[in-house]
Amino acid sequence: MFTGIVEELGEVTAVEKLDDASRFRLRGPVVTEGAKHGDSIAVNGVCLTVVDLGEHEFTADVMAETLNRSSLGALAAGSRVNLERPMALGGRLGGHIVQGHVDGTGRVIERTVSEHWEIVKISLPAELTRYVVEKGSITVDGVSLTVVDAGTDHFTISLIPTTLALTTLGIKGPGDPVNLEVDVIAKYVERLLGGTAAAQDPGEPVA
Repeated sequence: MFTGIVEELGEVTAVEKLDDASRFRLRGPVVTEGAKHGDSIAVNGVCLTVVDLGEHEFTADVMAETLNRSSLGALAAGSRVNLERPMALGGRLGGHIVQGHVDGTGRVIERTVSEHWEIVKISLPAELTRYVVEKGSITVDGVSLTVVDAGTDHFTISLIPTTLALTTLGIKGPGDPVNLEVDVIAKYVERLLGGTAAAQDPGEPVA
């Protein structure tokens, strides 16, 4: 489990395209310290398994399902990525519960720059709309964020200078893809209700 608090801005150093997968080599001095084969590291919000380690680098295999469901397939050598190790048992949950299981992708629509922060508008796939609420939590490229405004096909987030400087969200421009993971608690609640919330009209109250 992760918290959505990015530990470092890493870099893709190589991508090997395979028949039905890709092998990524990524540089991250912080997240590789003490890492070993089989450990998990979140890359732009996607939980990957360490299969090899080098000098401040690690290698991870990404299967076709992950490439199709996330934005990792668009990465190339030189791409910057958000990196986070799993939360240690007993550690502080600084963001929110993040599984590293991407639910879909959105795209940056526009950025509104203010003196001390930026508002970023991101497209939202229709199948995820019901899970995103104003002032709720969402993970964007592995970053735990609070939803400012939730529309039917988009949402907005507010980014402080620290987030802009230390994550990929500071360099994403209009049209760039981002990985989205909605709050898992909302999905469990829907499942426990038998999916009735998803099937009903948005204006119809849930019994």
